[in-house]
Amino acid sequence: MVLRLDQIVARFGGEIVGAGDTAIERIGTLENAGPGELAFLANPKYRHQLATTRAAAVIMAPPAVEGPVAAILTPQPYLYYARVAQWLNPLPVPVPGIHPSAVVEGAVAPSASIGPNVWIGPAARIGADVVIAANCSIGAGVEIGAGSRLAANVAIYSGSRLGARCLVHSGAVIGADGFGFAREADGAWVKIPQVGRVLIGDDVEIGAGTTIDRGALGDTVIADGVKLDNQIQVGHNVRIGVHTAMAGCVGIAGSAVIGARCTVGGGAVILGHLQIADDVDVAAGTLVAKSIRNAGSFSGAVPFLEHGDWLKNFSRLRHLDAMADKIRALEQRLAALEKKS
Repeated sequence: MVLRLDQIVARFGGEIVGAGDTAIERIGTLENAGPGELAFLANPKYRHQLATTRAAAVIMAPPAVEGPVAAILTPQPYLYYARVAQWLNPLPVPVPGIHPSAVVEGAVAPSASIGPNVWIGPAARIGADVVIAANCSIGAGVEIGAGSRLAANVAIYSGSRLGARCLVHSGAVIGADGFGFAREADGAWVKIPQVGRVLIGDDVEIGAGTTIDRGALGDTVIADGVKLDNQIQVGHNVRIGVHTAMAGCVGIAGSAVIGARCTVGGGAVILGHLQIADDVDVAAGTLVAKSIRNAGSFSGAVPFLEHGDWLKNFSRLRHLDAMADKIRALEQRLAALEKKS
C-alpha cells in the first residue's frame, strides 16, 4: 500500500508541513527510517534526530521544527502513528471455511475460518468472520463474537464467552479451574469445584501464554477494551474494568476487582479480594497488598524477609511520618535546652 501525506491527513486530521504529495509505504523509526517511510516523534529526548533523519516525513506535536523532511503535526503523535500503522498493515483477509481435519460439533457462521485440527465442542457458537487457527480447543457451550481471532493453540474451556473483535494469542488458556482448595486437618487438600464462567467483552486482546481462570461460583469478568500482555495470570472471580491495560507477568489473585482505565506495569502482583479504583496506575514490580480507593499512581517494593520480620518492619514503615514528627519535636526541645545552658 502506498499513501500520500494529504490522504493520511484527510482521514485522521492534523496539519501538513511540506509537500502533501509525499509518498508513504511503511512506518519506521526516526533513526532508521529511509525514503518512503513515515517516522514519528513522541518522546522529546529524540528530537535531535529530526536533523539527520532520512524518513520521507515525520509525525510530531506542534509547533513545527525546521528539518529536512515533511511533517504531520498532531497533538498526540503516538496515537496518530498507531492509526496510520493499522492502515498500512491491515490484517490478512481469511478464507472462510472449515479445514477437513477440524472437528466441529457446534454452530459455525459461514464466513468463519476454522483451521487444521481445531475442536469445537457441542453447543458452541462461532460468530461471523471469526478466525480460529490450528490446534485450538473450543469447549462445549463457548460463544465467540463476530470478527474475533484466535492464534494457534488457544484453549477456551466450556461455557466461556468471548466478545466481538477480540484477539487471543497462542498458548492462552481461558476458563481453566481457579485455584480453589480446602484443607483437611492432616494437611491434605480437597478440591472445590469451579462452576463459574469467564465472560470477556468486545475489543479485548489477550497475550500469549496468558491464563484467565473461571469463577468458583460467580464469573470472572473482563470488560470491553481490556488489553492483557503475555504471561498474565488472572485468578478466579477477578473483575477487570473497561480499557484497563496490563503488561507482562502481572499476577492477580482471586476475587480482586480492578477498575476502569487502569494500567498495571510488568511483574506487579495484586492480592486477592482487593478493590482498585478507576484510573489507577500501578508501577512495574509493585506488590499491591491493600485496596486502592482513589485514582493516582502507586509504586513500591520491599525486599523479602522472614515473614515475622517483614510484618514488624512494615508496621514501622507505616509510622515513619509520625516518627519523623516526634524526632523533629525532640530536636526542637534539645535546641531549646542547649540555648538555656
